[in-house]
Amino acid sequence: MPIPRALTIAGSDSGGGAGIQADLKTFSAMGVFGLTAVTAVTAQNTRDVTGITEIAPEMVARQIDAVVSDIGVDAAKTGMLSSAAIIEAVADRIRHHRLERLVVDPVMIAKGGAALLRPEAVDALRRHILPLALVVTPNLPEAEALCGVTITTPAQMDDAARRIAALGPRYVVVKGGHLEGAAVDAVYDGKTLAHLEAPRVATRNTHGTGCVFSAAIAAGLARGDDVPAAIRAAKVFVTGAIEGALALGGGHGPVNPMHNKL
Repeated sequence: MPIPRALTIAGSDSGGGAGIQADLKTFSAMGVFGLTAVTAVTAQNTRDVTGITEIAPEMVARQIDAVVSDIGVDAAKTGMLSSAAIIEAVADRIRHHRLERLVVDPVMIAKGGAALLRPEAVDALRRHILPLALVVTPNLPEAEALCGVTITTPAQMDDAARRIAALGPRYVVVKGGHLEGAAVDAVYDGKTLAHLEAPRVATRNTHGTGCVFSAAIAAGLARGDDVPAAIRAAKVFVTGAIEGALALGGGHGPVNPMHNKL
């Protein structure tokens, strides 16, 4: 039986803690072969993003075409898309290749505060990418940007999940890591609202958490899991990655997607 294949359409993190580097580590740890379409190259470490160079939208599209046409893709995820032009090119290729098992991590801000999505591109993300998503995984600031409401309570998380679902994705996971207490995520499938809870891990080394979580969902989908099972397994996986986080660098160190391999 061929190995499951997952594609990450995202930016490169030179520090190795997030972006396509974190995605590929997650895919490998979960027994999935990883493919990439690089949208941007960042000069980045645990402290800051010091430079961003976007890849031409046509080249992003060609990367997607190349891997889908030859190797094949069982599931895909998006991360840093950077600009409206890249978003439109990615959406066009997703539709063309009918990549239906799509996880969207609506990356907007790096852990250190640098913008990874141009402000004018947020609407393009809403209009072109979210309607194609099987699962979307915003954290609280991203959810606020997508639905236009302030989120400071679990009830507001639930409301945001419903609002984002109205934009087109079939499943919405609003991640509650920015609230106090246990790490509780709101999961909405268009009909039923559920909550996934895990103990909060006391660490500042959380760089790449969102990338690892969304990549783990994509890996589960590539392996044939249904969506609820893939989300539950990803929650367990990312909790382990945070527990095994690495104290590297002088800022926010990376979570460790290889925690179960060491």
